[in-house]
Amino acid sequence: MSKKKKAKIFSPRTDLALEACERLDINEDSAVEGVMVKTRENGGTIITSVEIINEEGARICGKPIGKYITVEDRALRTNDPETKERIIEETAISLKEFMKKYKPRKVLVAGLGNGSITPDALGPKAASGVIVTRHLKNTLPKTIRNKVSSVSAITPGVMGITGIETAEVLSGTAERAKPDLIVVIDALAAGKFSRLNTVIQMTDGGISPGAGVGNKRAEINKKTMGVPVIAIGVPTVVDAATLVNDTMDRILSEVNAAGAEAGVFNGLEPGERYALINEMLTPYAENMFVTPKEVDAVIDRLALIISTALNMALHPGLDRKDIELFV
Repeated sequence: MSKKKKAKIFSPRTDLALEACERLDINEDSAVEGVMVKTRENGGTIITSVEIINEEGARICGKPIGKYITVEDRALRTNDPETKERIIEETAISLKEFMKKYKPRKVLVAGLGNGSITPDALGPKAASGVIVTRHLKNTLPKTIRNKVSSVSAITPGVMGITGIETAEVLSGTAERAKPDLIVVIDALAAGKFSRLNTVIQMTDGGISPGAGVGNKRAEINKKTMGVPVIAIGVPTVVDAATLVNDTMDRILSEVNAAGAEAGVFNGLEPGERYALINEMLTPYAENMFVTPKEVDAVIDRLALIISTALNMALHPGLDRKDIELFV
């Protein structure tokens, strides 16, 4: 298989800037033009900041210019109260960083996705937990009015149901609501099974709804909306070929560690191996995506984490008890 052909067909789906950097061996110690990576840890939670500074960095990583912050913890899949609180705090800190940068007075929150399909219901579920105040802001007592921001929320549905591009719905809504900032929440696709439901990514680089599952729609970003866009997402699916490729990586690692013979797969580069696996799977599992069996409970938990952290960032004058009373 030629390198030219491999580059054309090797495209494991991932919406995570973190994974794009990992594949290119870009980290804190590597010097890559236009890309900056910083990592810190809090307990078992890893917070990674990937900043794509210019067009060269965007070309290298295959992601739009912007800042991408990921909060990652394997315990996100479990119902551990301590982990949940730590993730909420870290997510809120990252969101407050974006709020400090853009200083919005009016915010429109959009929960993207299909609420009838569990792995795609993260956006609508999280949006339903956001404290909306646009309709009440001017009627609230001064003691409360100064503690909350003007927030509105919408769940625009998906094009397959509405027949309307999500970007068109948001653009029309923004034209009337006139927000200074749009926050979109959506399910993403991962390049590794280990990252399903374990990572929350936040970025001001915008989003292309459906891109992770091969249904790329009109982009939602500052250029198309006219105002800054913050995208929040969690990888809830992985495509079948990526899952098998990830599994093969583990098998080959074990085989090589044992000094055994791995056969034909051992001589293939990762891109060539992925292409071969994808070709073998296509007749039986074309467009098949995989999600964990406990996805129902996990999506509810993640939606609560995101909405709580977002409420903390949007309404800094409210404490956690106040937020829990309003939701």
